[in-house]
Amino acid sequence: MDLGKMFIDGEWVESSSGETRKILNPYDASVICEVAEGTSQDAEKAIAAARRAFYEDGWGDTPAYERAELLKKFADEMEANVAELARLETLNTGKALIESEYDVYDSANILRYYAGLVTKPTGQTYDLNDPNVHAMTVREPIGVCALIVAWNFPISLAIWKVAPALAAGNTIILKPSKTTPLSAIKMVEMREKVGFPKGVGNLVLGAGAGIGNVLAESMDVDKVAFTGSIKAGREVMRAAASNVKGICLELGGKSPNIIFADADFDTAVDYGLYGMFYNQGEVCSAGSRILVEDTIYDKYLEKLIEGAKKIRIGNGLDEGVRMGPVISEHQMKKVLEYIEIGKKEGATVALGGYRMTGQEYEKGYFIAPTIFTDTTPDMRIVQEEIFGPVVVIQKFHGEEEAIRLANDTTYGLAAGVFSNDLSKALRVVKKLRAGITWINTYGPVYPEAPWGGYKQSGIGRELGIYGLDDYTEVKQININTNVCPSEWFD
Repeated sequence: MDLGKMFIDGEWVESSSGETRKILNPYDASVICEVAEGTSQDAEKAIAAARRAFYEDGWGDTPAYERAELLKKFADEMEANVAELARLETLNTGKALIESEYDVYDSANILRYYAGLVTKPTGQTYDLNDPNVHAMTVREPIGVCALIVAWNFPISLAIWKVAPALAAGNTIILKPSKTTPLSAIKMVEMREKVGFPKGVGNLVLGAGAGIGNVLAESMDVDKVAFTGSIKAGREVMRAAASNVKGICLELGGKSPNIIFADADFDTAVDYGLYGMFYNQGEVCSAGSRILVEDTIYDKYLEKLIEGAKKIRIGNGLDEGVRMGPVISEHQMKKVLEYIEIGKKEGATVALGGYRMTGQEYEKGYFIAPTIFTDTTPDMRIVQEEIFGPVVVIQKFHGEEEAIRLANDTTYGLAAGVFSNDLSKALRVVKKLRAGITWINTYGPVYPEAPWGGYKQSGIGRELGIYGLDDYTEVKQININTNVCPSEWFD
């Protein structure tokens, strides 16, 4: 593997322009390496290779069991190289090594899940009012799929798309974030090692404004799957209208985590911390709005602050670290700007609210765990996704107000409810306009269950059977066994 190159039509290649991009370690802003900065010409070559592999070389007709075997071998390769892959991920993202290791194992499980799923029965048959016609449906691969991945979970988000796309028989062009391409490059090496045919899987590197737009606009791309911001998602959606291609958009959230007074208190505090500060808060489904019932508000806030102060922050490669730096200087400035906005809006900084300094943090992009109180629903810090270690606390009285506050957002990705009254918890969950909900837990992701949101949190679903279906087309087949003229015009 060459960490600096792209993978197009079975070959590791430089950018057609010869340009490169420096990749930084967010822990200390040091340069890890330089990678190819792809061009529109490189993207077009990848599209052409994927199209040929699907339509001319026969990948779309490959038996499901053969595709399944390749996916299982790919999973084996990932697990055999977990240490190297996880280290690359932590170097590139700053996240704790234990998180990166989990992402590798989880991704291998997803590959195996789809390897198993794609060989199971599919399609339907129908009893019609004409006994001479037998009707059925089958699912077929879409064709060429562009997979555009965000920077917060480079391994996981790539595999969420790659696994079902390849399992269904599509060819792919993977475009990781320009900031975090290293684990994607390594995974492509592993994938090709197990024997995927030439042109089936391609990797292009570069900025979304260049590469991403070409992929989304291309008349020769049949589907685009994107994870990222609402702003970028709208651009992808507009570009995809070129040939009315299929789209799947996962666009983030401002998710509520509702804590009722009858919840198991220690559990609710624990998941308040985990739901917000895991991966430095750079999580689309982060519980970034904690709604606390008024009768336990003061006690809950005290314990949440106490817990946040204990989070070990530092180099993600160090033993015991559970929170690292945010991804980049740009993102750090954005988060700090939101903190200042919150102060100006009248919210109170109960904890944190600053860039961390000192010997260990001086060169990196570290922001202290930040908790805002005295918030109101109209504040920008309550309504807008910050994507960093900043949580806002909201107080409520009773179920109705909790539901109203929780749904008061343009997003609808995730939500949590903590209560020992399971009837109440389920009653509340059913009223929440969110695609992923948890009761008495927050944050777990399961390969078997669909992932996606309501409202402006996106379109379509990833993972589970829904995730595989999203990479297929449904074809209706009707067979007439009474072969004779219709005589319609006689």
